[in-house]
Amino acid sequence: MLKRLNQAMGHIEERLDQEIDVGELARIAVTSEYHLRRLFSALAGMPLSEYVRRRRLTVAGAEVLAGERTLLDIAVRYGYTSGEAFARAFKSVHGVGPGAARRTGAALRSQPRMSFRLVIEGSSSMRYRVVEKEEFQLVGKKARVPLVHEGVNPAIAAFIQGIGPETSQRIHQLSDQLPQGIVSVCDDLDPSRAEGTELDYWHASLTRADAAAPDGLDSMVVPAGTWAVFESTGPFPRALQEMWRDVYTEWFPSNPYQNRPGPEILRTRPATGAEETDAELWIPIERTPARS
Repeated sequence: MLKRLNQAMGHIEERLDQEIDVGELARIAVTSEYHLRRLFSALAGMPLSEYVRRRRLTVAGAEVLAGERTLLDIAVRYGYTSGEAFARAFKSVHGVGPGAARRTGAALRSQPRMSFRLVIEGSSSMRYRVVEKEEFQLVGKKARVPLVHEGVNPAIAAFIQGIGPETSQRIHQLSDQLPQGIVSVCDDLDPSRAEGTELDYWHASLTRADAAAPDGLDSMVVPAGTWAVFESTGPFPRALQEMWRDVYTEWFPSNPYQNRPGPEILRTRPATGAEETDAELWIPIERTPARS
């Protein structure tokens, strides 16, 4: 039954810009429409119609931010009979209208593609925004370290401890753009992202591309490009590692973007809750080819 349900979920993904026939979904799942709706609601915690609406508006949100189509074209593409109806539905999901989202690059909500296993994945939403950033420079200290998926990375902890407060202060004073202050940067990762593979870890600030790096610090110019910025709050480092995981296992498969070469930037600050951290994760992205 789970295999059939997942086939039905795939059918939905292929037709987000078309009319979706619940009867056809039921035939794929080898059940009745009534039982499919009841089963989906029980497993997913939301009605089937609401899931389809959220998925459509997730993909529509990416198109709104991309700016390649007019808002009315996007509204019609995803089944809305007027710009007003689309704007109401868009705001109900994203908390901001499509016009304002396009003008300001507002943070949007992403409904992940849902899959059914022994547990349900995709029943929560992620907040993100898309940012166009000009060329900039990383300036700080760099080390080659092993990748650790869970818990504190001992090599990174030892590296940061060895930098010393005076050097950290020098790095902090170089920051002149978002994300501000000292950031953690991962670059040149192994494509497999397997535990124990190596990466370049930076303890650095972002500054102008043409700024001269002080003696004794490493630097790297990063080309202009598009970034997806994710936010989370939770216990350090578990919440950060889970956010990183969810970006690659849920957000990318559910949105019309793909990863592009470039450093991944993490900015962390203490949260109001005890032992919690506010985090922003900047991932370099590019649009996947539009569906015809």
